[in-house]
Amino acid sequence: MNSAPRILVVRLSALGDVAMASGLIPVLRAVHPDARLAWLTEPAAAPLLRANPRLDELLIWDRPSWRRMWKERRYADLWRAWREFRQQLRAGRYDLVIDAQGLLKSGLCAWWTGAPRRLGLHPREGSQWLMTERFEPHPMARPQIGSEYRQLAAHLGAPEHAFRLDVVPSDQARRAAQEALARSGVATPYAALCPFTTRPQKHWFPDRWAALAQRLRDEGITPVLLGGPADHAAALDILHQHGAPAADLVGQLRLDESAAVIQGASLLIGVDTGLTHIGTAMRVPTVALFGSTRPYLSAGEAPTRVMYEALPCSPCRRHPTCGGRFDCMRAHSVDAVAREARTIMETAR
Repeated sequence: MNSAPRILVVRLSALGDVAMASGLIPVLRAVHPDARLAWLTEPAAAPLLRANPRLDELLIWDRPSWRRMWKERRYADLWRAWREFRQQLRAGRYDLVIDAQGLLKSGLCAWWTGAPRRLGLHPREGSQWLMTERFEPHPMARPQIGSEYRQLAAHLGAPEHAFRLDVVPSDQARRAAQEALARSGVATPYAALCPFTTRPQKHWFPDRWAALAQRLRDEGITPVLLGGPADHAAALDILHQHGAPAADLVGQLRLDESAAVIQGASLLIGVDTGLTHIGTAMRVPTVALFGSTRPYLSAGEAPTRVMYEALPCSPCRRHPTCGGRFDCMRAHSVDAVAREARTIMETAR
């Protein structure tokens, strides 16, 4: 590899994982300061990376449109899209491609580049046969945020301090966030509440979110609900709990605009969802409520407190055995969450 290599990171999804993998950007800059550094992702995660000044290029695989073409039996269009995409990847002439996802879809993208060195992080689903080099992270008793990427960073020769999550909203996103907050009458200090995920076993409970919002309001902190368009109904469920006094920005912002709202918050409280991990990435005082999943227990130097009860059945991930009680999340009382929020805000001052 020459002294100024061309490097591509492949991490297509999901939002939280892309945020955690973003720590590889400063890592690669530390190891190869003169490299031309590119990232390949899908459209949903692109706003987390588009404004990053440490990336030279952002490539988008429009996989949703490929799925539509397949569903509509537009096979000729799909063939052309694949051929153009492969040509784009080949044109990058990458010396090193890092498949930071380890799935067949990401492995194929790495393979299509034709790069002489293709490094897969825990490759599986057959992607291991498409790599020239494989890296297997080891399990940790107390995992840090992005622990597998931290281990990969060490494998690449980076100093320990080089890994830091690197999410950067654009100036335009910051302006849009400020305008949305102003329209909703939100003044500082405010707390970003991130209650929504796609799995019910990762949720906290609407009445508890409402009670927490009231606690924050009583302490002079405006609670702000954040989420995507699909979260409208769940947001209304919270807001209708005894008139929860929260500003509702759910579904009103793009991802990078939500990140900008988070960046200006005095506090973030959330479940295991991408927006919560973005709060940690931006070093906002964060309380993370984990139960059926436990992606990390420590956030390193970031001001994040993970609340997690190690019940005999947890983390159950996608296979809860509690009959819908979700005991692991029920263990987080409003009093305990409010206490942790107060403590971490005081510590971060």
